[in-house]
Amino acid sequence: MSIETDHSIPNSEPSSETGDTITFKRSHFYLALAPVMFVCGLAVGYLFWGQIDDYGSQSDETVQDKIETVEAENVVGQIQRFDVTSTDDPCIGPQSAPITIVEFSDFECHYCARFVDATLVPLLEAYPDEIRFCYRDFPLDNIHPEARFAAEAAQCAFEQNKFWEFHNGIFRNQTALSDNLYINLADKINLDISEFEKCYSSGKFRGRVNDDFNVGRDLGVTGTPTFFVNGRPLVGAQPLEAFMAVIESELRTQ
Repeated sequence: MSIETDHSIPNSEPSSETGDTITFKRSHFYLALAPVMFVCGLAVGYLFWGQIDDYGSQSDETVQDKIETVEAENVVGQIQRFDVTSTDDPCIGPQSAPITIVEFSDFECHYCARFVDATLVPLLEAYPDEIRFCYRDFPLDNIHPEARFAAEAAQCAFEQNKFWEFHNGIFRNQTALSDNLYINLADKINLDISEFEKCYSSGKFRGRVNDDFNVGRDLGVTGTPTFFVNGRPLVGAQPLEAFMAVIESELRTQ
């Protein structure tokens, strides 16, 4: 199996290549959640300054226009904030960063995968000291049967301090999600395979994935990706300028 990885989001030392294929049989059961149909990659949503753009579309508003709109709504009290914590989740960026972005994501969500390349990487490059980005799981079981297993596998990689390399590898191989992919990806990024296999097959982090989902649901999350920028909700795979507008507005209030 050919595995594609992307190290644009740094985590640790680069992984080595391997040509071996390792077979891994699934032994943990599928845990069903409440039968609620969620929608991945919301085409519409509310950004608290208007309807969001479709992914990849370019709004007529400039970043400066959006900043002025956001700040005007701040003055009249239209901005709503939620108490979103992320104490033990995978995060990248300095702990002292003035901006914390928490994403609720699904590894089978195509819009979530596009967000990584089109928005997350440029944001981290543009604001290396200002942003701390944290990832939380929100697997949409009814439409993405593999997302939960991918989330559990990624948590096992996080246990070995290789979450972001594994995260990137999953999204780069999103159409091939399977147990074999996870174990081969773990080998490719130099995880302790024995420990990874033990962790994954036992469902060690099933509870953590469930907890993330429940937190998101309590916050009103109904689809992926959903973001909270210093507690301010941003729904859907917004274009880069939408994130920049909120970030610049937040920085001006520091």
